[in-house]
Amino acid sequence: MVKHGKRYNEALDKLDKERNYEPGDAINLIKETTTAKFDETVEVHLRTGADPRHAEQQIRGVAQLPNGLGKPVRVLVFAQGDAAKAARDAGADSVGDDDVIQKVDGGWVDFDMAIATPDMMGKIGRLGRVLGRRGLMPNPRTGTVVQAEDIPRAVDEAKKGRVEVRMDRTAIIHVPIGKASFESDKLLENLSSLMDMISRSKPTSVKGQFIRSAYLTSSMGPSVPLDVATLTDLKIE
Repeated sequence: MVKHGKRYNEALDKLDKERNYEPGDAINLIKETTTAKFDETVEVHLRTGADPRHAEQQIRGVAQLPNGLGKPVRVLVFAQGDAAKAARDAGADSVGDDDVIQKVDGGWVDFDMAIATPDMMGKIGRLGRVLGRRGLMPNPRTGTVVQAEDIPRAVDEAKKGRVEVRMDRTAIIHVPIGKASFESDKLLENLSSLMDMISRSKPTSVKGQFIRSAYLTSSMGPSVPLDVATLTDLKIE
């Protein structure tokens, strides 16, 4: 049995185990109970009623967080010619063609997001073994394969803060929404943006309640159960 430390147990004592918290109250509780010496990440975990064995019930997409994730995002762009220049002008951390492909093929992954233009996909296909298992492979479904004219927008959005949303093999979605140091309303705005995207992406083939249970947690703290009805009503204002 896992033994928790004093700080964790003190935080757990503040949790009403018979209650499902509204999102705002859960965020306030998370902020009150984060006592680690580093700025803890706040995450939401959603158990869905989808069957991940069926492709049409999978969720995969991108949510734009209006207040970011509280950390700098290093962006790599696979592009050439004018698209490469546009990426540099937009603030991409690394931009390149064959030179960068060779570097990544050798194991270099010092970036948080990779974006590519369609004409580069044939070249970077072999990087799947390096980037695929890290979730870094450019993909049209996640908005990371874009036309040359859309490169500045894609880089800007990546820098501001966007998260990939995908369901795992157990039909659970795990997504960070910011740092514990964020003001409560900023975390709530990020959560609202995320839930709005997930609600709009609900597969039509899933019958009944889509979100079955939900929890908010910090890196080192206990999970706070959320009131699903209130959570799924969150919208971007």
